[in-house]
Amino acid sequence: MTDKAFYITTPIYYVNAEPHIGTAYTTFAADVLARFMRLDGRSVYFLTGTDEHGQKVEKSAQDAGIDPQTFVDQQCEHFKRMSDKFDFTNDDFIRTTEPRHKKAAEAFWHKLVDNGQIYKDVYKGWYSVRDESFYAEDELVEGKAPTGADVAWVEEPSYFFKLSEWTQPLLDFYEKNPDFIAPKGRRNEVVSFVKSGLRDLSVSRSSFKWGIPVPGDPDHVMYVWVEALPNYITALGYPDVESEKFQKFWAESLHLVGKDILRFHAVYWPALCMAAGLTPPKRVFAHGWWTNEGQKISKSLGNVINPFDLVETYGLDQVRYFLMREVPFGSDGDFSLQALKNRINSDLANDLGNLVQRVLSFAFKTCDAKVPTPNAFEDVDIALLDQLPPLMTKLRELADHQEIHKMCEAIWALISACNRYIDAQQPWSLKKTDPERMNTVLWVLIDVIRQIGILVASIVPGASAKILDQLAIPMDERTFAHLEHKIQGGHPIHEPTGIFPRIVD
Repeated sequence: MTDKAFYITTPIYYVNAEPHIGTAYTTFAADVLARFMRLDGRSVYFLTGTDEHGQKVEKSAQDAGIDPQTFVDQQCEHFKRMSDKFDFTNDDFIRTTEPRHKKAAEAFWHKLVDNGQIYKDVYKGWYSVRDESFYAEDELVEGKAPTGADVAWVEEPSYFFKLSEWTQPLLDFYEKNPDFIAPKGRRNEVVSFVKSGLRDLSVSRSSFKWGIPVPGDPDHVMYVWVEALPNYITALGYPDVESEKFQKFWAESLHLVGKDILRFHAVYWPALCMAAGLTPPKRVFAHGWWTNEGQKISKSLGNVINPFDLVETYGLDQVRYFLMREVPFGSDGDFSLQALKNRINSDLANDLGNLVQRVLSFAFKTCDAKVPTPNAFEDVDIALLDQLPPLMTKLRELADHQEIHKMCEAIWALISACNRYIDAQQPWSLKKTDPERMNTVLWVLIDVIRQIGILVASIVPGASAKILDQLAIPMDERTFAHLEHKIQGGHPIHEPTGIFPRIVD
């Protein structure tokens, strides 16, 4: 347990489209890590929000026949609903149209100007409206952006950031901070890109108006990425870098992003931070993309996965567990309804749900709705009870490296050990042959189930609450600091109810 700060962010989601499975995936992951760190006694700040400026938004508002502010106000509600519906524990929800962000973005721009990092010239090159990104000739693939988006040749006056000057400082920074970019494969991509040489970055646009005006030159708006990325410091009170919140959290910042926006976060953002006199974030973790039954997800194929429908049909904890457990966090994954059902029935209903149900139901009926008092422990009991300390060490290490799928595996290994223990000890047989031994076996199982109830709280919080409620564990005793406390004989057990129903086709 530590009181060390932890700052975790999702990307700010672009309001041009409604939330999809990728949006939910990133935020679920951030929420798991935020909850885990809070359970471990850390001071946590968890940020999500929406990116609301840019040419795409302006055009979408025009197509809808409404002004851009009305459009983004309407679209933002979908993302706020996602936070509410999925019980995300974010401490803040930021919008780039808020006055606090305009103030921070302007201050950031002034700092870059004061440090001699901005100059005015003419931009000539390829630009993708969909990606809000500039591309060099050698980056195009068959006349399109590497993402497949259409590009158009643009020539317009522009302010530029002296990104080229930061090639070597960035390489030095990556070398001194080998864990800055994760997973390691992504780090190699970024280092290779920077080593190839960086060109100065166009940081303003004059062909549309929906954005934060460049200070002192209202004919230009800030390029959406240069304006959007500082949202991470806006939320901490920038430009007041001496504020308690900024001082406490910025040095411990972890940005979770999709791999498609890694370059913005691992190249442009640290360079901009250093140019503005700030330390870059501590870590950028880029996760993979989902396919749907082996196919790329796209509107044109009609296979977009709606996370609201999914949760409505299968349950919040169930979807949350599947997304966190099914693929290594950081890798691409394939979404399959059959795989989701298999995980629900196997890992959740059989392994966890059945363990809790059969142990607590048997104890409730046999021991007058109370935890029995144990007698002498045997080696097999001690072996199960002794799994906790090394498991906690492992979970903390995995959480620090964002290996969420392995966190699930490690906890479910303890659940499996419990199931093997109950099958071997057979308390229902001991009831007739050795009631004292039955009491010990039940006490061991109940106390380890209590531990499991706390351990799964970051992954399946709803199920965790049900387990701990059935064991009448007080709300203030549901943190990792209480794991090694022992449940007392005579402690009440509430009448058990099922935790995870099976999916029957």
